[in-house]
Amino acid sequence: MPKKLKPVPRFASEAKERKFWESHDSTDYVDWSRAERAIFPNLKPSTTAISLRLPVSLLDQIKIAANKRDMPYQSLIKAWLSEQVDRKS
Repeated sequence: MPKKLKPVPRFASEAKERKFWESHDSTDYVDWSRAERAIFPNLKPSTTAISLRLPVSLLDQIKIAANKRDMPYQSLIKAWLSEQVDRKS
């Protein structure tokens, strides 16, 4: 027999809701076996800055290639890295 779920209360604020869920088990309120994956296509992926040492001549070649494609060289590097990772997967 399926577990009887408790109704999710209404909250006056996000802070009160956060406090509630810190001390309550969501499985008492939600049937997670019926959950569906959510897709948020308009979210920007988080990024982080890295430092990469390249020979000046290589960076110059990358900048020339990016200029030919009318795109920033850092964007071209990201595109190339992404293509290579996708190929290896």
